[in-house]
This record gives sequence, C-alpha cells and structure tokens, in this order.
Amino acid sequence: MNCCRRLACTVGHRRSGWSFGCHMKTRTSFRPRPGTASSSNRSQATAAQEAPNTDTREKPRLRAIDLAQKVQGEKAKTRAAEPQMSQLQRRTAELKRFSQQLQNVHPNVLAKHLHKSVLYQDQDIVIISKPYGVPVKDDSGVTSISSVLPVLSKMMDGMKVKNGTLLLSCLGLEKETTGALLLARREEVLEHLLNLHRSNQVQRKYWVVTVGVPVPSEGVIDIPIIEREVTGSQPHYKMALCPQYKMNDAGNGMIKVRAHRQAHPAATKYKVLDSSSGCSLVELEPLTGVKHQMRVHMAFALTCPILGDHKYSHWSKLAPQKVPERVLGKLGLEQSKSRHIPLHLLARQLTLPGTNGNEISVSCPLPKYFTQILKQLQLTPPGKR
Repeated sequence: MNCCRRLACTVGHRRSGWSFGCHMKTRTSFRPRPGTASSSNRSQATAAQEAPNTDTREKPRLRAIDLAQKVQGEKAKTRAAEPQMSQLQRRTAELKRFSQQLQNVHPNVLAKHLHKSVLYQDQDIVIISKPYGVPVKDDSGVTSISSVLPVLSKMMDGMKVKNGTLLLSCLGLEKETTGALLLARREEVLEHLLNLHRSNQVQRKYWVVTVGVPVPSEGVIDIPIIEREVTGSQPHYKMALCPQYKMNDAGNGMIKVRAHRQAHPAATKYKVLDSSSGCSLVELEPLTGVKHQMRVHMAFALTCPILGDHKYSHWSKLAPQKVPERVLGKLGLEQSKSRHIPLHLLARQLTLPGTNGNEISVSCPLPKYFTQILKQLQLTPPGKR
C-alpha cells in the first residue's frame, strides 16, 4: 500500500517537472531536441515576423532640395547670430573679402578678371583697371598683378599664339589705390614710357574724397617729402613734410632754410570738384613721383586727409581715422567702425602721347564703393550735375 502511494506521488510530481528519489529533491531541465525550438523562441520568432522590420527598412534618400533648405537655414541662423552691420560696413567687408580672394586665387582667375577690365590696348601699351587691395608687385607670396601678366598676355593675344609678347608694369599704383594702370608690351616700350614720365609728358589725374574742404579750392603744393621715424609706444616710419621755408623770429615773414639731403622734391596740383557735408571730391595731379606723395600733401599740407587713410590721419600714432560726427552720420557709422572705410584714392585719368603721334587719353570708371560714398556724402562728379 505504501509502495503504491509512493509510486503515485512520484508519477504525479514527474508530470509537474519534479522527481523524488532516495528522499532527495532534484530539478529536471528540459532541453529542446536538435532541430526544434522552444515554445518561447517560436513565439518570439512569430512576433518578429508579424512586426515590421525596422532594422532592415530602407532609409529615405536625401533630396537636393532638402539639402539646400538645410544650408539656407544654417546661413539664416548664422546671420541672425552675427552683430548688425550697416550698409557701409557690409560693403567694405565685401570689398576686403573680394580683395583677399583676388590675392589668394589661382593666377588664371585674377588674369581673367583683369582681362575683363582692359580699358585700352594697342601694339605697344595696355591700360587696365586695377582692383582695390591687390598689389602690383609683391614678394610676400600673395598673388599680385605682375605675377599674372604672362597669363594675361596670352589671353589677350590668344592662348594658342606663341609670339613671345610680354606685359610689363610701368607706372605702378599702391595696393590700396584703384584705377588706370599702365602696362608696356615690350622692354623698349617700357623704357620709352619711363622717359615720357621723366619729362612730364605722362599726365595722371586722381580723384580723392577728403575729410575737410581745402582752402584755397585750387592750387599747387610744392613741399619736399622725407621719411621719418615716429617714436613712442608704436615705433614706425612715415613719409613727412620737409619744408624749405619757415617763419622768421618776428613772425611776420618767411625765410628759406637749408634743404635736407634725404628730402625728395614733391609737387601736387589740386582742384576741388565738389564739397558737401564737410567733405570734398578733389582732383589731384602729381607732378613728381614720391612715395605716398598725395596722401602726405593732403593730410599735412592742407589738413584734409583722404577718407580711409588710416596711416596719415595721425602723425604720432597708428590708429583708425578720426572722422567727424557729421560725416559719420552721413555714412551711418560709429567711430569705432571707421577702420572699415577703404582708402578713397582713384587713378581716374591717364593721358600720354601715342607712338603714331595721336594722344591717348583713358578714363577709368568709378568703383562701386567710390560711387556709393559720393552718393551718401552728396558729392556730385563733374558732368553729372
């Protein structure tokens, strides 16, 4: 009887997964047979088949319009984060960026730009419109006008023509000066042009915007120029006036002094074309070719520095130009932003005798930034009144 009860108990517990033998409790684990799956695995596999396969689903392609909208959105955020700039500041920033791009681009790109800006050409000379901020000659590694003249020569004569013609810079312009630049096609032509320049047969006229109105409105500045060292917290060198006359001790007359051996004779004709808002549009004609001659004569002889001339607006320091409040109001600028104003010095007209006896006279169009300043200051060029 006891054996039957023990057997029934054992069978019942085996059905529930437990077996008792020798009065010890052990757990029996069920392992699936090879080739079969447990019920839980089968249920998971069934659920995975019924659910959408998110891991292997193909991602949507990025369309070009979506990418463009994303880029525009990022640009809009960047513009919103940037400090507000006036119209003049944006123009000067664009001008500076354009100049830097021209100096760092491939020479072929600058040559193409100069090719589009040719004002006059014949078998002997070429006159181009020099862009702002690009040096004519430079040894610091940046792209300069001289470095691309061989490419420009080929573009003008045809890339397939191998005639060995050259383009040589004759009467150079400063880096910050824009306007008519004279080039020679051959060495002998270059020497001929230099001789014409020495004998004052090459007439160059410049337009400048000055801070202040020169008095008298027309005249000749004939004061030698010398390079001097400026001492102080920022030692540097500047061109300065070296006059040959000074006031006598009584203060009622002028006496001539001995000229400095290192001083260079310098003479500049000037004529006020228009004046308004405390500024002037002045035509300059240098009769000599001293470094920074026009800038020094306007700033120190007439006390009317050129707008954007941050070097010669002060003598004893290096600092942005001090612009009167009235002029700042016309330009929509604050004094702290005056450093953005570019030098307003344009090589407007170039006149010289041609090899065939005819006179060559070329006028350079006004750059955009120059025209905008004239409009803001209400200065009207001759012929447009």
